[in-house]
Amino acid sequence: MKIDQVAVQLYTLRDHLQSKDSYAESMRKIREIGFRSVQVSGPRPCEPDEIAALCKEVGLVINSSHESPELILNNPEQVVKNLDAFGCKYTAYPFPGGIDFGSKSAVDTLIEGLDRSGKVLAESGKVLTYHNHHMEFRKIDGEIILERIYRATNPDFVQAEIDTYWVQYGGGNPTQWCQKLKGRLPLLHLKDFRIDEENQIVFSEIGNGVLDFPGIIEAAESAGCGWFIVEQDRCPGDPFDSLEMSFRYISDHLIDR
Repeated sequence: MKIDQVAVQLYTLRDHLQSKDSYAESMRKIREIGFRSVQVSGPRPCEPDEIAALCKEVGLVINSSHESPELILNNPEQVVKNLDAFGCKYTAYPFPGGIDFGSKSAVDTLIEGLDRSGKVLAESGKVLTYHNHHMEFRKIDGEIILERIYRATNPDFVQAEIDTYWVQYGGGNPTQWCQKLKGRLPLLHLKDFRIDEENQIVFSEIGNGVLDFPGIIEAAESAGCGWFIVEQDRCPGDPFDSLEMSFRYISDHLIDR
């Protein structure tokens, strides 16, 4: 993994992206930490081309986005336009809100919609990925739902954005999931998993938790992953401090020298 492949998932900074000015200041801080790329997610106080300009001004590359589930399923043509404005090829279906994962028909309807929208994106040179949480580790007909999603969708239309924390939270093995998705894993969310002083599971800065990131990165690279995206859903204090801690650990322990 090269330092140029390490990015910030902007949902981490959602409280700092409420206006165009705060967005610009946040991009400057990200670049000062040392990150060179971002994944656009969370608030958009200005148009995609304006966000792209703010990032370019401070030397940040937009590698991908999270578009709304409704937009992806109902208006993939607009998703293509947004990605063109951002100057990137990847997006992710971010969260299966409203999907009844206890219903086989609901899951299969989601799968059909992902395949249909992914085809539209692929025809325009874009790539739809699926971002998992823990609920996809439920089973239907004896099959883990996340496995069903990847089995039943066309790899040309739906690829993967594995989230290491949520795989672990769901009872899976992040390294094995990277291996399983060889050739289908362009994006990886780096998110650590920690047990706190009250014995509760919490989000953690990379390196402060229990996940085997050297093994995960090795497996992801072997799978063909191109972007390694740091995200922390909740931070104990200033999220910029948490991002800096993650970046320092990655720089010191995970980057190819």
